[in-house]
Amino acid sequence: MSQVLNSLPRAVFFLAGAAVAVLTLPLRERGAGMDSSQAEDLKKSLADLETRLESRMQARDAADGARLAVIETRLEEHAVRLADVPSTGQIVAAMEQLLNKTMASLDDRLSTQARSIEVLKTTVSQTDSLLERVLESLDSLQSFADPSEFAEDPLLSRPAV
Repeated sequence: MSQVLNSLPRAVFFLAGAAVAVLTLPLRERGAGMDSSQAEDLKKSLADLETRLESRMQARDAADGARLAVIETRLEEHAVRLADVPSTGQIVAAMEQLLNKTMASLDDRLSTQARSIEVLKTTVSQTDSLLERVLESLDSLQSFADPSEFAEDPLLSRPAV
């Protein structure tokens, strides 16, 4: 009995499918009897559609080709520009060279200024010793000179400012 119950839904589906086929068969036969003018119109429409589709595809291919040519041209221009740009190593080398020249120039100027300072120190010390000797000579001359002679001198008798 269980086999009958299991095969019953399958049989129902089979019979329903057969009924649908029987009902739709006359509709198919009516559609198959299309007259030749309709078939010709359908063929012309299909040919026109194929022609339009083909022309659109050709136009799209031409437009894509033009865009691709523009892109390739730009890529070549960028490649040329990129080739003209110095590499990082070249930039670093140029900066190091410039920095070395600047540092050498700065060292030279500092050395020149150091020599100038030494010359000025020597000059000042020589001037100090000369002035000291001049003052000592004046002191020694004053001690030899008579103070009464200086009293008559109008420049020496003026008060100091």
